[in-house]
Amino acid sequence: MYGSSMNSDLGRRDRKKAATRAALSAAAMELARVRGVEHVTAEAIANAADVAPRTFHNYFSSKEEAIVASLLDQAQGFADLLRARPAEESMWDALRGAVTTLFNVPGDQIVDLTCRLQLIHGTPSLLPHAAAMFERVDEVLASAIADRSGTDIDRDIYPHLQAAAAVAALKTAMIMWTEGRSSAASLAEAAVSALDQVRAGVPEPAREPRTPQ
Repeated sequence: MYGSSMNSDLGRRDRKKAATRAALSAAAMELARVRGVEHVTAEAIANAADVAPRTFHNYFSSKEEAIVASLLDQAQGFADLLRARPAEESMWDALRGAVTTLFNVPGDQIVDLTCRLQLIHGTPSLLPHAAAMFERVDEVLASAIADRSGTDIDRDIYPHLQAAAAVAALKTAMIMWTEGRSSAASLAEAAVSALDQVRAGVPEPAREPRTPQ
């Protein structure tokens, strides 16, 4: 009984921490959209999330880290979806199914994601923080891939290579789609197409024959 109660308390505490972190990240992103990153402060973020300023620093080292933190939250959701895919699916099929589910959301959520990506990639001061966050995204996805494949996250290269390939494909697809440089009808379609191309070994497009000079 005592152990069960302690585990329940820890579970509630973890959920509360996750909710606080998400609220701070959401507030940081919204303030950055409205005011511009350079005009956002840690104190303003804490105030918008209705927590004390010192609480902000318990979760993030800077406003920039808070703004890009949603990338990691998205990755953790993707990793959970991947773990939940049917065990008999190949890894590529599981990744394909997980990303389809991830982006099969209401249009306003896609618009929100698009705005976040545009802000991050259009603000030079955020780019180093985004790069560091994508390294953590690789780790999160590699862990899920190791779980599915029965490989050792510390000793085997497979989960790391598979994660790096998938993240590179998805990152490229998301950026090109949000910038309007993709012919895909939806973000899900762009992401799945990118995964399929990497799965196929990134085949070289057919070239038009050159006209003799």
